[in-house]
Amino acid sequence: MKKLVLLIIISIFALNVSCKSQETQEAQIVWDSWGVPHIYADNISDLFYQQGWAQMHNHANKVLSLYGTSRGKGAEYWGQNNLQNDMLVHTLGFEELADEWETKQDPELKAIYTAFVKGMNAYAEAHPEAIEDKNKVVLPVTTKDMNMHSMYVIFTRFIGGQDLGRIQQWPDMGSNTYAVGPSRSATGNAMLVQNPHLPWFDEFLFFESNLHLNGKNMYGSTLVGLPGIAIGFNNDLGWSHTDNTIDNADTYELELKDGGYLLDGEIQQFEGSNKTLKIKQQDGSFIEQEIPLLKTVHGPVVSQKEGKVLALRMVGLDRPNMFLQWWRMINSSTFDEFESALKMAQIPFWNVMYADKEGTIFYLFNGLVPKRSQGDWSYWNRIIPGGKSADVWTEVHSYADLPKIKNPKDGWLQNANDPPWTSTIPMTLNPDDYPSYMAPQYMPYRPQRSARMMIEDESITFEELVDYKLSTRLEFADRILDDLFKAVDASDSEKAKEAKIVLENWDRESNADSKGMLLFYSWARKFGVGRASNYTEQWSMEKPNTTPDGLANPEAAVKLLEEVAIGLETTFGSLDIPWGDYYRISYNGKNLPGNGIDGSMGVFRVAWPGSGDEKNMYVGGGDSWVGVIEFDEQVKAKVLLSYGNATQKNSPHNGDQLELFSKKELRDAWFTQEAIDANTKRIEKLSDIKQ
Repeated sequence: MKKLVLLIIISIFALNVSCKSQETQEAQIVWDSWGVPHIYADNISDLFYQQGWAQMHNHANKVLSLYGTSRGKGAEYWGQNNLQNDMLVHTLGFEELADEWETKQDPELKAIYTAFVKGMNAYAEAHPEAIEDKNKVVLPVTTKDMNMHSMYVIFTRFIGGQDLGRIQQWPDMGSNTYAVGPSRSATGNAMLVQNPHLPWFDEFLFFESNLHLNGKNMYGSTLVGLPGIAIGFNNDLGWSHTDNTIDNADTYELELKDGGYLLDGEIQQFEGSNKTLKIKQQDGSFIEQEIPLLKTVHGPVVSQKEGKVLALRMVGLDRPNMFLQWWRMINSSTFDEFESALKMAQIPFWNVMYADKEGTIFYLFNGLVPKRSQGDWSYWNRIIPGGKSADVWTEVHSYADLPKIKNPKDGWLQNANDPPWTSTIPMTLNPDDYPSYMAPQYMPYRPQRSARMMIEDESITFEELVDYKLSTRLEFADRILDDLFKAVDASDSEKAKEAKIVLENWDRESNADSKGMLLFYSWARKFGVGRASNYTEQWSMEKPNTTPDGLANPEAAVKLLEEVAIGLETTFGSLDIPWGDYYRISYNGKNLPGNGIDGSMGVFRVAWPGSGDEKNMYVGGGDSWVGVIEFDEQVKAKVLLSYGNATQKNSPHNGDQLELFSKKELRDAWFTQEAIDANTKRIEKLSDIKQ
């Protein structure tokens, strides 16, 4: 008994020392062995000054190239190839909007931005050797750059990405997330999975950091060049984002007449102006090009071609405090505080998945959904004829109107970029309770796989949740192979029967050592996984996670398998090549076996192809930031930033986590003071870096 009492006293003393250490730590950056900065401060200015410094240490050249691009001066700095992008920035009016935002932003957000850019500029001044000559022209950076870069990323890559024809380059850009409640958790603790899927380059890269403000411990990631934490957790709660099926940008085709355009049968005049852009030539000289800018009541004109004019309307242009909302979210300690932050409605896009130490789990179809006078999803998911003012929306739905679920009876929530209706199976949300334009109705194979893993496990451990996050099993293979095998058995194709043997022995996973994955993937890609006419039973809301099913044309499927098998034998000499021999990770000089594939195949661990040739295909994006968190008395977390936490050429952290990615492993998040102390590589004191 005495030993037990002594042990308790020692534990309490150690806990007090740890807490005191975090609270009294002087302003400094503690760098760990993965290049993650653990930043300590007792005020916002010092905290974000150091985060700006830390981002430049890991990403100086990337940040400056991104800011120069977002300024709309890429052609002036780096030449003709950047002109189209500059024209887009100015067409959308970001420069003028940034000035407007700066007058309207909350003083707290202004203080964050000011400190962040001061830290970046201070790093650049102290370490000019870290910055390539071509990027020095961007210095110094300003708070206006912060606003323009956030606009560039959020509006041209997400809200308006599809309308601008940009996201089609990355068809599986999205995310996965889980929230597991106490009734489904083996320990009775809520758990959360964070897992955005983005390209592994430029403005899509994440930056991992740990912020300590007056003892508040905050961990997570944000996109490079931006402050704070956009996907994160603290001792009390956490959240993740996924791209949602939200239509909050519309492109209108205008009918021209007499130098104007028609609206409700009457001629409206374009609001016109010009802007002069500089273009750097190869000899270092400059030429100037004047570009016309046109605005309509719908929005700016983004395309003029063959007598047609397209104008773009987007939500969120009147929401200058989105980063303040993220800051309030990471500083929350309870669900009520977190929900108050959500009700700010400054973040115009992205689902929110939430879990906390009290056992609350929550899903929100977050974003700004236009209030539309008519029409369903299909009416708005197209180029809209621009002749009716009734189709030019001016308001958005309130927080109260959005689909949301708190603590579902089955104890789990998922989203893998499917509409909100299938965040639980059986479905909790009824689409008939919402406007028909709110979200579409479908459930692809990846969210079906996501839901299946939850449905089949009534008591989920932390380790199992990590395994589910890293699962490379193909839901599409489980769905269709029985039908394909029957079709092969009924055929007289010897080559297809040979291929069937390989597929029967395949583990139905896309691991590096999976033999048969290349054969199946090659067949599935040509088969057309998403083509509804390929199936005898179409997808339906009544059976959302078990349809579509059945081969509509078995003979054609067998013929295709035969052709694919012959092609693989011709190229590789075999049908059972290990997937990792073909699918590779090539990044910053590393060449490693890959695993996973794009989510259309029903793989939860997404790694989509970026490039390739006849002999190899290379990962181009997918799993980026990964966090698996259990909210116990002491938070337990495993994380991975797939490509590492730095892009500077000589940084040891440029690609240093790819070996873990290749081996399907995560690493511990060093969240406690004890873990940070045990893994500290060096310390930069604020008093030193501010000299």
